[in-house]
Amino acid sequence: SLVIRGEKDEQAVLCSKDKTYDMKIADTSNMLLFIPGCKTPEELNADAASCNIIHSQIAGFSNNYWELRRCRPKLKKLRKILMEDPYEGPDSQKDQTLTFSKYTTDLLSLIQASEEEILHQLQVIDACKIEGYWRILDFDYEMKLLNHVTQLIDSESWPFSKVPLRVCLEELRCLEPREMIQHILLSYGRKYVDDGEVYFEMREDKICRAIAQMLLQNAVKFNLSEFEEVWQQSVPEGMTTRLDQLKGLALVDKSSRPETIFLLKVEDLPENNQERFNSLFGIREKWTEVDITPYIQDLCAEKQTVGALLTKYARSSMLNGVKVYNSRRPIS
Repeated sequence: SLVIRGEKDEQAVLCSKDKTYDMKIADTSNMLLFIPGCKTPEELNADAASCNIIHSQIAGFSNNYWELRRCRPKLKKLRKILMEDPYEGPDSQKDQTLTFSKYTTDLLSLIQASEEEILHQLQVIDACKIEGYWRILDFDYEMKLLNHVTQLIDSESWPFSKVPLRVCLEELRCLEPREMIQHILLSYGRKYVDDGEVYFEMREDKICRAIAQMLLQNAVKFNLSEFEEVWQQSVPEGMTTRLDQLKGLALVDKSSRPETIFLLKVEDLPENNQERFNSLFGIREKWTEVDITPYIQDLCAEKQTVGALLTKYARSSMLNGVKVYNSRRPIS
């Protein structure tokens, strides 16, 4: 089945079960006739002796049709509406009075994407179902849960590659709900079964990235060398921090002295291609391809490359022997 999605102020899209298409009206020089019960030549008897003239009733006609073009699902709104009421834990006043926004499968009618694309995005943004409603964890609460798990791993001297689910739930159930502990393990680890027991292999890059976000969100800019030192001291012992873990989350300013780093999350940028580039060139006049790629990668349509996007929306030049990109139009 196909469904048209979009609110009154949005351009309509057509969705199948797993794909999303832009809809545009296209004119045709041939008049299209609508004939109920119309048969194609292949469906008619090919025997010439039995040929009869068939009188058909024309029910309608048209000089245009909908042209469909596969497009990126418009998923930014999904995070936005779930962030209106992030889940702050079972003790949250708002949750106890049941005044939070409640979203179930009605998300499908609000988001311009297919069902499969929406369900996949809910996994990407680490949403979870709490009492039947889709929720995103408040970042501070998420960090609190992660801290409980990493401290337990440290106290039990478990390897990060083999964290037992059963023991985690037993040890931490007095601190947080079991489903929240399991959710944080699923968000920051890879689940597997060994000898009948469920284990998690913790994802070092994602844990380091979350801790970096926690450090950076309280500062406008951070001295890069100081940040790297504090960051390494803040992650669980045995994990190694690297700047490439922060792609699409933070940006290093190499032109300042000393070098600085600041929070710049790709999910906070506009979804429209031109608006995204305007926003990026407003933040920084000239970008290298390495720096800009994490912030435009998600704009690439099917079979489109970052290079093709840059060719369309930016102008290239050489700066000290390095290829850089700037805006094709003046940025106000």
